[in-house]
Amino acid sequence: MIFERIMGTETEFGVICPEKPSANESVLSTLVVDSYPHAAAEAGWDYESESPLDDARGFNMGLSEAHPSQLTHQGHVLTSEDIAREAFEDTPGMLNRSFWDRAVMNRVLPNGARLYVDHAHPEYSAPETTNPWDAIAWDLAGDRVAAAAASSVQGRYGDSWPEAIYLYKNNTDNKSVSYGAHENYLVPRSVNFRHLARHLMPYLATRQVITGAGRAGIGAVDVRPGFQISQRADFFEREIGLETTIRRPIVNTRDEPHADPDRFRRLHVITGDSNLSHTSNLLKLASAAAVLTLIEHDAVPDIQLADPVQAMRRTSHDLGLQELLELKDGRRMTALEIQRAYAEAALDLADRKGWRDEPSEKIFRIWFEVLDGLQKDVLSMADRLDWVAKLALIRQYQDRDVDIASPKIQALDLQYADLRPSKSLYSKLVSLGRMKTLIPQDRIDAAAVEPPADTRAFLRGKLLGRWPHQIQSAGWDVLTVADPHTDRRHRWLMDDPERWTRSETDRVIASSQSAHQALSKLGLRKIQ
Repeated sequence: MIFERIMGTETEFGVICPEKPSANESVLSTLVVDSYPHAAAEAGWDYESESPLDDARGFNMGLSEAHPSQLTHQGHVLTSEDIAREAFEDTPGMLNRSFWDRAVMNRVLPNGARLYVDHAHPEYSAPETTNPWDAIAWDLAGDRVAAAAASSVQGRYGDSWPEAIYLYKNNTDNKSVSYGAHENYLVPRSVNFRHLARHLMPYLATRQVITGAGRAGIGAVDVRPGFQISQRADFFEREIGLETTIRRPIVNTRDEPHADPDRFRRLHVITGDSNLSHTSNLLKLASAAAVLTLIEHDAVPDIQLADPVQAMRRTSHDLGLQELLELKDGRRMTALEIQRAYAEAALDLADRKGWRDEPSEKIFRIWFEVLDGLQKDVLSMADRLDWVAKLALIRQYQDRDVDIASPKIQALDLQYADLRPSKSLYSKLVSLGRMKTLIPQDRIDAAAVEPPADTRAFLRGKLLGRWPHQIQSAGWDVLTVADPHTDRRHRWLMDDPERWTRSETDRVIASSQSAHQALSKLGLRKIQ
């Protein structure tokens, strides 16, 4: 199908403690992750299967060349400087060093997801799903998970940390720091990566017209007043590369499939904004899946931007969507025209292949309604898209003579992304009927505690839920499980994301006496 493939999201949340504005962000993030009440208590993360320095262009970046932020396979450890900065032992009411002997910075969840400290942010990595509808359900479930973790800190730590910690689903502090909302898509290894990158570039540089979260601020370092479509666009510096936090590239080359490397590669997309809007989120995932399918079937439009990095920024600053972007062949197209070209090519391929089922039809209808609406009147999409919803609110302020440089505009931007429903402007718009939703609330709530049924995430989540003390560690493609009859631990390989689903494993899990027995019955391969 045009939109179906293994996919998932990763969200880094902004974190603050208003009563301790100078508090170390890594400390705050650890408090949040450690306080989530519905996680497997002992299961850690398996870093042995990670290879973040492998480059899809055919080489490996050496440790000496890598920025520390790239060394995700080494885990995240707070330094003595971090602890000293907080002066835990000397300040009454603060946490002491013994906290770090028991604090959990990595949690694997019964819904198949991962909640952990990534640099200075709490991050939720959603479980693998097979289609955009499920992907947005488990992405939005991450907002519930993160909010529940943050609201549990005071109950868990009491007098040791009585202050509230707040989380925001945004991408910048407007003080030169940007944090990510990443996507992952499984792609056949047979697809040439340079061919893939060439055709992804114009799509990724311009898709913010439908997926942008909106940002009050212009520029990466010297931020000036203004409003733009994307929170992330100003922070990208080059076309292609391995890094994710420095020298950010439009196309990331990390070759870390978390699956059989002979069959698959994982496309790691780092250009996206954090979306609260269901429509923005759906179209971000669905359009990316469709473009990948177009590339795999040699049906992708032949569009090449003359300067993708410049085009990405110009698109984000063009609120009227009228800016003409120069192509390598001399043509000029708007970002909206480029996005329409991909949508029309996807529709044509789906027609030719007979891929017009009901879920696909609904996505196509939403996709073209948004493109048509933006073409006719940008503000008509204020009930669908995050950036347009923010723009409409800002215009209301401006109608009351509030200048774009006013702190009220910055506060509006931040409040829109607040994960507390009682404080969130996004939630307020939903409650007033001014923002359309696509996924029922009960489905999102269920996704916060249950894994997807049609990927290996089902096995991971169910084993963690049933035998939390037997799972020593977990990764996307491995489980380390204790044998209850011996003192041995075994690592089991799950290198096909489409295997070990509910239909394949549910009865085996129900009839087993231990996680070790279940994995043995299922025939998973031991790798040590």
